[in-house]
Amino acid sequence: MERSSKFISLNGLSGIFAGVYALLGAAAAFWANQHYNKSFVPMNEYAPVFTLQNKFMLFCLIDALLVLFLSIGTAFILSKRKAGKIQHSLLDKSAQRLIINLCIPLFAGGMFSLALLLQSNYKLIAPSMLIFYGLSLINASKYTFGDIRYLGMVELVLGLINLFIIGYGFWFWCFGFGIMHIIYGSVMYRKYDSGN
Repeated sequence: MERSSKFISLNGLSGIFAGVYALLGAAAAFWANQHYNKSFVPMNEYAPVFTLQNKFMLFCLIDALLVLFLSIGTAFILSKRKAGKIQHSLLDKSAQRLIINLCIPLFAGGMFSLALLLQSNYKLIAPSMLIFYGLSLINASKYTFGDIRYLGMVELVLGLINLFIIGYGFWFWCFGFGIMHIIYGSVMYRKYDSGN
């Protein structure tokens, strides 16, 4: 009964890939920061955030969207393949509940982070992303494997710590979205997928 009420088509490999994509995206942003450093336009409260002159911000936006779409796309493909193997519907009621409960705090966090970006409050973006992502995972954990709750708690704690160590958001972001996803995905794959 519990098994039928939970989304069990999540694939551990998708977590590993999401972590790898996050680290590659972070490496690209780090490179861009070095490369565009001379052409970076510092923004004051009246300056528009995204201008063609500000190549670094444009690069980071494209980089972040690419990481997001690759992560979601990979998760969808791998989950669909796993659902076929275990003869489950990919978008059943449990999957719909999982997506809704994941997206509510995630959307709020995205809007909050966008507001910080538009106000040039860059130092709080990374901790905010980690906190809201952690809350999203915790909120969605009741509709899938309970292990995802632990990842959510780690992301939440990392974000809260980062609030008190401002200036290291890039490294906290790399650890939370990169390293922790790889560790979590590896554990999930070994626990649930290696026998399939």
